[in-house]
Amino acid sequence: MSNEPQTQIQQIRLSPPGPSGSPALTKSLDSPGPRPGVWLTRLLVVGLVLAALNLRPAITSLGALLEEVRDGLHMSGSVAGVLTSVPPFCFALFGFAAPRLARRFGPGAVICAGMVAITAGLLIRPFAGGTAGFLAASALALMGIAVSNVLMPVIVKQYFPDRVGTMTGLYSMALALGTAGAAAVTVPMTEALGGSWRTGLGVWAVLAALAVVPWLGLVRDRSAASSALPSPSREAPVSAPAPASGLRLGRSRTAWGLACFFGLQATGAYITMGWMPQIFRDAGISAGTAGLLLAVTMVMGVPLAFVIPRTAARMKNQGPIVIALGLCGLSAYAGLYFAPAEGAWVWAVLLGISNCSFPLALTMIGMRSRTGAGVVRLSAFAQSTGYLISIPGPLLVGVLYQHTGGPGLPIALMATFLLPQMVAGVVAGRDRTIEDEARMRD
Repeated sequence: MSNEPQTQIQQIRLSPPGPSGSPALTKSLDSPGPRPGVWLTRLLVVGLVLAALNLRPAITSLGALLEEVRDGLHMSGSVAGVLTSVPPFCFALFGFAAPRLARRFGPGAVICAGMVAITAGLLIRPFAGGTAGFLAASALALMGIAVSNVLMPVIVKQYFPDRVGTMTGLYSMALALGTAGAAAVTVPMTEALGGSWRTGLGVWAVLAALAVVPWLGLVRDRSAASSALPSPSREAPVSAPAPASGLRLGRSRTAWGLACFFGLQATGAYITMGWMPQIFRDAGISAGTAGLLLAVTMVMGVPLAFVIPRTAARMKNQGPIVIALGLCGLSAYAGLYFAPAEGAWVWAVLLGISNCSFPLALTMIGMRSRTGAGVVRLSAFAQSTGYLISIPGPLLVGVLYQHTGGPGLPIALMATFLLPQMVAGVVAGRDRTIEDEARMRD
């Protein structure tokens, strides 16, 4: 990767669609962006990697120690279900606020504040003294994750416009490694530090505190960073496409298919992160091995996050990929139900493949609109609605755990969620765009 300073950052504008129907891109040179030197470029790379490493340990470290946390806080299965439902709720709620905060303070400053919030939440929650305090501190950490997750792509586009793919891949791998690493090492690290679950959860605040340092250097870069963001006060260029403003996504089958597919795959992901170690432990597998199994499931996303989007982009209809991923998930749940311990490693791998519906969903969002403005609106609709859809799933699993005393019905519920997910994915994967559907209605 080159360390040469970026000489000029160009603002990309969309001009009216060309003969092929795709919007042509024109570049405006009248608004040059920041000119990061070598030291700032290196600082940004380190900051992106450290921030990405901290976007999931708050969730997967808790999953590895969920039984100890429940016993230590005298938490019922239903309350534990609420706890595992908090991440998607916070992502939906605080994700809406991220663009507005970034326009006012700059993305670098907001991500820095997000890392501080993660550090504080992880440090406070093990010692909060009760379930309510534990939930509140978890929400604080998740708030920092939510705003940082939304704004990291903005930083990439602003400072690395010619290396978007490389930098996005870099922090995506760091995110997956942070997810898997927290699942794998939380239990053995807890045992090495004396066996207290409070210490095992609180120690992750150290990694979050390290991530604050590089972002402090970007807090003063408010004006330059915020110039990358669309503001309501900025009028769009005369040549910008207008059709997206008239789209009614609430009446689009494709938009709803994407929202449901995104929401149901998120449901499966958060149930996996919150409950899979417990399911393996109920089958007689040790806590340390259960954490490693979750790590295997999570780390499958590292290579497949590159393979699946490229494959999907070459296909007109992504339905076959949706079905293949869904069948992997159904096979994993069948194995967990009938032989959880005997084939644990196989089920973990299959479940990891199934959970790679997330990069597929993002790819389809980009393919289901003809214009950049349409993609922005579709992405906001699908992800925001999807995260709201995902909230009840972990809660239902917790209720079933409490009232049945075993993993049988929760596993059956997880498998059931995959059926509508496959249907929604097939609808979302059809070779059509939201603009096509709008013209058909008209």
